[in-house]
Amino acid sequence: MSPRLTILIIVLVAAFFAAFGAMFTVHQTQQALVLQFGEPRRVITEPGLHFKIPFIQNVSYYESRILELDPQGQDMSLVDQRRINVDSFARYRIVDPLNFYQTVMTDTAFRDRFGSILNGSVRDALGQADLTDVLGGSRQRVMNQITEAVRRRAPEFGVEVVEVRIGRTELTTDTTQATYNRMRSDRMAEAADFRGRGEEQKSRIEAEADRERTVLIAEAQKQAQTLIGEGEAQSRKILNDAQGRDPEFYAFFRAMEAYRAALGDGTTMVLSPNSEFFRYFDELPR
Repeated sequence: MSPRLTILIIVLVAAFFAAFGAMFTVHQTQQALVLQFGEPRRVITEPGLHFKIPFIQNVSYYESRILELDPQGQDMSLVDQRRINVDSFARYRIVDPLNFYQTVMTDTAFRDRFGSILNGSVRDALGQADLTDVLGGSRQRVMNQITEAVRRRAPEFGVEVVEVRIGRTELTTDTTQATYNRMRSDRMAEAADFRGRGEEQKSRIEAEADRERTVLIAEAQKQAQTLIGEGEAQSRKILNDAQGRDPEFYAFFRAMEAYRAALGDGTTMVLSPNSEFFRYFDELPR
């Protein structure tokens, strides 16, 4: 092989590698930053085939899709001094690769720094709230406060915060036991209050019932005495009328009633046959 042919092959191979090193592709889900000796030169956000200076420039790729930041959970105190375990996360998008590179350079460094910012914002917001705010109707207000605090810091890193959420909120073991004890005490106090009010209502109802019973009995006795008096008066009137019409028959009728009342089964009487009590026996036809 002649020297000229060898040189030509070497030149062609070098040209091939130079051309190959000058081309790079940016996918639709990516954006790129062209660096020259570590210094940013171009930001590429359009997908497709692009070129750079081979062996001098290199390319760093960044996702253009929504990414998730899930820092380590943390143990914190609420405004009512209850301690809870909170696990928060955020979704973000890199909108300025140049700023992102100049601030943190790598995604790992960003997750460390911005994760601390997220946890700090959560800690600041929950430090001014109680457990009812975190788990109840004020939860959205607390989440909006955290989201606004995180979004204010996002432009420093060239990112856009899409969403911030608290994934898990639970009481620590000590706080859970203390909360249970307090809830138990509250329920016992509430039960004692209900029992006290029930006893008071019971006593009031019993007193009213006794009063009504006394009134009813008194009225019934009064009515009974009235009816008895009226009956006795009517009885005397009837007897008086009967006596006035036929005194002899009246005396005989009363004597018969007396015999029936006195001479029952097993009755033993010791009287003289001539006693006034038996005078009608002598007058009976023989």
